[in-house]
Amino acid sequence: MRAALTTMLAVLLGWAAPAASFAQDAASLRQKAASMQERFATSAFGRPLVLESTQPSSALKGDVYTIIEHAFPTVQKSLQSIDNWCDILILHLNVKRCKEHDKKLALDVGRKFDQPIEDAHRLDFSLRVTASNADYLQVLLAADSGPFGTSNYRIQVEATPLDSRRSLIHMSYSYAYGFAARMAINTYLATVGKDKVGFTVVDKGADGKSVLVGGVVGLLERNTMRYYLAIEAYLAAHALPPGEQAERRIRSWYTATERYAMQLHEMEQAEYLEMKRKEIKRQQAS
Repeated sequence: MRAALTTMLAVLLGWAAPAASFAQDAASLRQKAASMQERFATSAFGRPLVLESTQPSSALKGDVYTIIEHAFPTVQKSLQSIDNWCDILILHLNVKRCKEHDKKLALDVGRKFDQPIEDAHRLDFSLRVTASNADYLQVLLAADSGPFGTSNYRIQVEATPLDSRRSLIHMSYSYAYGFAARMAINTYLATVGKDKVGFTVVDKGADGKSVLVGGVVGLLERNTMRYYLAIEAYLAAHALPPGEQAERRIRSWYTATERYAMQLHEMEQAEYLEMKRKEIKRQQAS
């Protein structure tokens, strides 16, 4: 039971990180991206994407900056609507169900395998569009409290057009946690999560190979990428007939995560697809 709880806490703490400084307007966001041009060009992700992470006291901070091949009106329409966020969030392995009610998102988060919804843990997110105009979007999802003494969960996304077919996106996650949560996550990292790594190179081994960050920062980076790739998978399917979108999303998300299998592989494709089809069907029926 304790192992299950510490694993569950790892899932929740991987949800987010303290919000980065957001641009508040298109010009500032583009200026930030301009300062990252060399990092975009040399990104280890094989695409213009930068992942940043730090670990201040009792918190974590993770940000994704990237350029995507989607026009800004599509990005804006997709991300400012609360109706679409459940279809995005359900793609993650650990999200068992998401329901929209009274302008809030009720998120049930569990372990990576199929499990009864009663065994999941609830997070209630509000969604607020803090800015939306012809060239800039900023959206905030917030949950004041969570299980295991965690609090102040935040998910922020901002976007601006680069040209008629490309957009710049910045996504950030945040949460706060206390002593009990810290002890539980340390137990997880000493057992189930001890060999897992993130994306940031922290050293070079004696063999010359890169040493990747582990621990709680590695956990944060893995989940940051999983949730960001869920946004991309949603956008990739938006133009399809409604009846085809869910299947395209789960297939796109799995394919995208497998490009970074060292960090993100958890199960085989057939198992993931079967689990998500069941969870999406349950979500649509609720």
